[in-house]
Amino acid sequence: MRSPVRYRYRGVGVKRVTDLVLTIAGGILLLPVALGVALAVKFTSPGPALYWSDRVGRGGAIFRMPKFRTMKVGTPAVATHLIVDPASALTPIGGFLRRTSLDEVPQLWSVFIGDMSIVGPRPALFNQDDLIALRQQQGVDVLRPGLTGWAQVNGRDELPIPEKVAFDREYLERRSSLFDLLIILRTAGKLLGDKSVAH
Repeated sequence: MRSPVRYRYRGVGVKRVTDLVLTIAGGILLLPVALGVALAVKFTSPGPALYWSDRVGRGGAIFRMPKFRTMKVGTPAVATHLIVDPASALTPIGGFLRRTSLDEVPQLWSVFIGDMSIVGPRPALFNQDDLIALRQQQGVDVLRPGLTGWAQVNGRDELPIPEKVAFDREYLERRSSLFDLLIILRTAGKLLGDKSVAH
């Protein structure tokens, strides 16, 4: 097993500026959609439109990440595959929001304030101990988590945790502006075509 390496990356400043530009532009373009989704969530199920979950950020720091709520109020805060009957926990429009990734639009806020990046490993839940430990072991925890990532465009939810972390490690070693652009383009292709997302 490869030992973790703390890579120097000279593109950090450029990446942060790119994140801000894309977040502001995306926020403006998606504002009407976000308002429509928020109203739809409120009208179709009791509870708030946004769900804030504790996620693991760079260096193991915990941050609060917003999503449009897709689960009924009271659903346990665990990975979806650990819920006995995830379909029954979904709100009436929860499945649609997850398939289209519209539930993730509020995460632009997390990118804007610096908790996340546009591209990086998807942020682990605070209680996903196996994923967190393996990322730390592989040195992936130096990365800011992302809206999308190399693992996301290579399998998304159906990937076992070791494979996800292997893709995260590969991203750590290969990261560059061009690689980020490739991941963004492949993410767009996934959203328009393949819907390989679990409940």
